[in-house]
Amino acid sequence: MNTEQVIKAIEDSFRKQVQKDDKVQNAYLMVHWEKADIHMNIAEGETRGITANPQQPNYMASVGKIFTATLIAMLHEQGKLSFEDQIIKYIDEDIAKKLHVYKGKDYTDQIKIKHLLNQTSGLFDNFWPLIDQMLENPDFNMSPKEAIIWGRDNLESKDIPGKKLYYTDTNYHLLGLIIERVTGKTFDQALKEYFFQPLDMKHSYVLHTSEPIEKCPYPMADFYFKGNRINDYQGYKGIDYAGGGVVATNEDLLKFMKALATYRLVSKETLDLMKQDKARFGIAIDYGYSIWQFKTIPIIMPKKFNCWGCVGATGAFMFYHPELDAYVIGNFNDVSYMSKGLMFMLKKVINNLTKLKV
Repeated sequence: MNTEQVIKAIEDSFRKQVQKDDKVQNAYLMVHWEKADIHMNIAEGETRGITANPQQPNYMASVGKIFTATLIAMLHEQGKLSFEDQIIKYIDEDIAKKLHVYKGKDYTDQIKIKHLLNQTSGLFDNFWPLIDQMLENPDFNMSPKEAIIWGRDNLESKDIPGKKLYYTDTNYHLLGLIIERVTGKTFDQALKEYFFQPLDMKHSYVLHTSEPIEKCPYPMADFYFKGNRINDYQGYKGIDYAGGGVVATNEDLLKFMKALATYRLVSKETLDLMKQDKARFGIAIDYGYSIWQFKTIPIIMPKKFNCWGCVGATGAFMFYHPELDAYVIGNFNDVSYMSKGLMFMLKKVINNLTKLKV
């Protein structure tokens, strides 16, 4: 295949995927591969009657976790904290009290920052139960701290710290509070200072919490859960927080991902640690410090799919393919694409890119 054929194959697949699925109201895709002279930034669908535009800001769901993890890594490099630190050094006593009780034993003082980062703390997940509460009650409003305490008082921890992966937003809510304690800034202020301003991410902000440096001429894309337009729920910010939260254009996200992959945010040594201190997430997936990595398994996961990045429940994804030196960023903006978005990226984007010889 030549470059034009690859671009057409990817674009056609993307548009057909959106057009055939009534659940998807709008979707966005960027492919950036300098060596092949490819920079595709496309959109399909609409937001409240307005045709989807590639320059629209997107809520990226758990892709935002990689911002949280990278900021923690930057603070680690600055000597302001360590991945090995116990979290009780940084969190308030009213949160820490019996935070992690498993089979009658309190393991709170054994949780380290690294356990939060790679989802091996063993803590409960407060996100989905609180989403259900929010949808039932439009006036729902809970701070991140209150959300953690609610989870502690109403849910059960899953395992001892450091043993195995259990994916939970609670871990990243705690990391957000640690960032606030260490920097002396609110989480959204810290993101602006460490990423949005220095990387010229002018149209990026935290959902329902902050404003972009420069107002975008296009509206934020709508995103949905079980037919509910979650943009409309102000209470969502308290249960999303540092576990997601980031709203950005694909061009802004590319600036972040390029800076991370080229060691402009953290050193190669630190980024390698963020990838290597990992836990098994699935048959062919490892999870580092918010970094998803695909492992080569013959037939199931060929080497051509070896890339790393982050995934969000709305069908959002942001990945770097080291062998190609290519970036793929996108979002289907519906929770029904939690897995389908990632599979689309692998089968319809990465698979086609690897057919091009440059």
